[in-house]
Amino acid sequence: MKVKLIRHTSVDVPQGICYGQTDVPLKDTFPQEASATHKHIATDDFDRVFTSPLSRCTKLADYCGYPDAIRDDRLKELDFGEWEMQRFDRIADPRMQEWFDDFLNVPATGGESFMMQFQRVSAFLDEMKQQGHQHIAVFAHGGVLACAQVYAGLLKPEEAFSLIPPYGAVVQIEI
Repeated sequence: MKVKLIRHTSVDVPQGICYGQTDVPLKDTFPQEASATHKHIATDDFDRVFTSPLSRCTKLADYCGYPDAIRDDRLKELDFGEWEMQRFDRIADPRMQEWFDDFLNVPATGGESFMMQFQRVSAFLDEMKQQGHQHIAVFAHGGVLACAQVYAGLLKPEEAFSLIPPYGAVVQIEI
């Protein structure tokens, strides 16, 4: 199965803010960024199109011609729980250092770990394989793209956060 993973465009959030599953706005550059992203998928013929239900993904799916993309909660970004919308360098939670030391297994306070996110993204991809799709599009977040690449054997889990594709990127994997 061929999977086109499409990351949402730039968010209008100050640098260093932990926004995860918070539904944040997009930058004013959305039309230009979305147009550039759309060019990478304009000639594709997808069996199905899926999107995270967060507006930064649904807006890009709409722009690219998929207003009826299937919303799936498993495609949401990492849940940072109590850390959402705080500056990473100002989070006073003593568990923050534990998370930095082992983000793969330690969940954010009230949220999830990378492996928890990986499990839900893997469940989504397993279901897509079972349904027999040949070519799907997935509008999602950097963490979801990283998880999917780990699933496809293209990245190691420990390098996933350091190799997150840029905003508006399109990554293709084969499963």
